[in-house]
Amino acid sequence: MIEMDSNHYQIVTESLNGKRDLDEHTFASLGVLAERLERLKQLDGAFEGVSFSPATQELMSLERALHFA
Repeated sequence: MIEMDSNHYQIVTESLNGKRDLDEHTFASLGVLAERLERLKQLDGAFEGVSFSPATQELMSLERALHFA
């Protein structure tokens, strides 16, 4: 399980750093991480203020733009 978690993180990190092309795996991993963050926020209010970096948020916006283009 931990290996799968770090794989999602690694895919998104490499995409943000330009070491990997943006593809369906990037956006799928981003979706998994976003869902997990939302679950953490629901489980414990201590995570309420946690958010993705501005670069990651921009990547999320890009995904939405690509889906509606």
